[in-house]
Amino acid sequence: MIETLDDIAGAGLAAPQVHVSERVVIFKVPAERVTGRPLDTPEELIAIVNPVIEPLGEEREIGWEGCLSVPGLRGAVPRFARIRYRGLTPEGAPIDREVEGFHARVVQHECDHLDGVLYLQRMTDHRLLAFVEEWQRFPIDLAGAVAKAAE
Repeated sequence: MIETLDDIAGAGLAAPQVHVSERVVIFKVPAERVTGRPLDTPEELIAIVNPVIEPLGEEREIGWEGCLSVPGLRGAVPRFARIRYRGLTPEGAPIDREVEGFHARVVQHECDHLDGVLYLQRMTDHRLLAFVEEWQRFPIDLAGAVAKAAE
């Protein structure tokens, strides 16, 4: 899994994405992706066995996501802003963390894979789905698009 994650230069990967039928996710939180909030800090590679997610509040944030399982696309996905996740390290030590921002987003995205859910299924506005090449050439103002949709 680590080799595949490095090969795709991604932030996370779930075991089913590499044909392993186990409830395991790996992810990292690169410094350039953090939001600066107290519970969103850069992290080296983390592996969680049998993760469980608990939302901490109802607040959701919309952010861009891409995925190895759906190459070449980016979509705007609402996710819980703050979560608690629990599980075990591969060595069997307990993990219990409260996180927010990008850290919370990547954990939710990868754990969805364990239940067969892709980010496209979480999207609430498919007008905010784009091919990566077009998205890079013609960036979408996500805040503006969200505000306009709320009108």
